[in-house]
Amino acid sequence: MRTAKDFFAPLAVGAPAPVREIPARPSRAIHFFDPGNPKMAAKVPDMVGTVDVLLGNLEDAVKAENKEISREGLVKIGQSVDFGPTQFWTRINSLDSPWVLDDLTTLVPAIGDKLDVIMVPKVQGAEDIHYVDRLLAQLEAKAGITKPILIHAILETARGVANVEEICGASPRMQGISLGPADLAADRRMKTTRVGGGHPGYLVRQDAAPLAEGGYDFEGARTIYQQDLWHYTMGRMVDACAMHGIYAYYGPFGDIKDTVACEDQFRNAFLMGCVGAWSLHPVQIKIANKVFSPSVEDVKHARRVIAAMGDGTGAVMLDGKMEDDASVKQCKVMVDLAEELAAIDPDLKAKYDAIVLD
Repeated sequence: MRTAKDFFAPLAVGAPAPVREIPARPSRAIHFFDPGNPKMAAKVPDMVGTVDVLLGNLEDAVKAENKEISREGLVKIGQSVDFGPTQFWTRINSLDSPWVLDDLTTLVPAIGDKLDVIMVPKVQGAEDIHYVDRLLAQLEAKAGITKPILIHAILETARGVANVEEICGASPRMQGISLGPADLAADRRMKTTRVGGGHPGYLVRQDAAPLAEGGYDFEGARTIYQQDLWHYTMGRMVDACAMHGIYAYYGPFGDIKDTVACEDQFRNAFLMGCVGAWSLHPVQIKIANKVFSPSVEDVKHARRVIAAMGDGTGAVMLDGKMEDDASVKQCKVMVDLAEELAAIDPDLKAKYDAIVLD
């Protein structure tokens, strides 16, 4: 049994003290790149400042024979690039792979002072986080790292979903969780081969129209409504993250060309409480930056509600709608996010600064 005080003590002598609150840094798009791909690696310096998070991927999409090349490429990028306002993350190989230990023992000493977050795939339970937590502390202590590297888990197994609350609370390093729909679909034996997004077969159908002579027209046209395969999992993930003060993200949307459906899926995640999503192509960065940034209209309304409510107690009528203390709490979420984004996005700052309350 560990006391509460022990929970915030370093797990290795000389390691930095754990954080007590996860920084609220904008991360609308987590853009994946293969550091072993020369063309992708060459673009990294120019992408700094255009995306909230740049993530060097060492796991899926990197062939077994290229694992070491990608790891070495990530070290070179980490040592040579000034990331400025952009966060620098990596996704290591899964904990049951033969490459993960070398990932950690290479990256932390070489670029641990640059890495903000390490993304851990296929997290099954708190024990996976405990393992990475302890190892990171030992490596940080040995390398003289003064700022703890945070951990981000990917939710992509049924067991991980079942244990999501304990995963979120497993370490002070926990920064957030991403939904990994493709691997999760396979682990659950779901009958979809899509990488994220919906499925036309997952639907509800309008009731059959009644016939004048009695009965129902089961053969007539009936509207169908496609449903969201990921709604339950995302809701549970968002609740678990909110309870522990960390952040929820939607993962990949695989159909790069279907920008309309990608925007819809990202917006669903935003409305449910996610703070960002993965980007597999630069076009998805633009979508994520748009969707996960509050609109000018929403920020204006939120500011009006907060101004009208004064000390935040009681209730007022605004535009024919009742607003009360719960409304203020909702609006403060929107305004706080707008202020965080304005601090790193000049275009958004100009738009938000131009808002004039009626």
